[in-house]
Amino acid sequence: MPPKPTRKDALHNRERILTVARAALAASSTASLTAIAKEAGVGIGTLYRHFPTREALIIELYRHDIQHLIDLSPTLLDAHPPMEALRLWFDEVARYGQLKYGVAEVIHAASDGGLDEEYYTPFLGAIGVLLDAGAAEGSLKPGLDPEDVLLQLSVLWRIDPARDGEARAARILTLVIDGLRTVPPASG
Repeated sequence: MPPKPTRKDALHNRERILTVARAALAASSTASLTAIAKEAGVGIGTLYRHFPTREALIIELYRHDIQHLIDLSPTLLDAHPPMEALRLWFDEVARYGQLKYGVAEVIHAASDGGLDEEYYTPFLGAIGVLLDAGAAEGSLKPGLDPEDVLLQLSVLWRIDPARDGEARAARILTLVIDGLRTVPPASG
């Protein structure tokens, strides 16, 4: 027997919970599920029907955000030059890092450290698409390893959003991008 289709209002509730939870957990990793449900305009029972545990909610946010970043890479390249697309994508990764800051241990445990889970290879692919476009255009060094860039970006999960996090992330991303740029040959 095929699964019963999800009601439209149930889908709306789920998306609303995720939207509110993303903002609440980015503001404070200790945000209560009760407060999230209230802000989303649903009862706590509705929240638990969709997400039976705090960890389930966090993991769903993680999956949703990672898939968004994977899908965003080629979209940005279609609309922007490679260096601009790379910076815009990095900025989105930094915003995601604000959520991950307070809940990294839950995500790390649930995704086996991020190495053996379903999003790792596609995420590297998204980075590779941006790096390849920049190398083809000549603005980025050729042969950059997406995994090396991911390791550089992992510092974003360690930036406390409450301590000037956005500005610090912007400065760090500028340093990362400067290191990826093609260095013009010395004149002489």
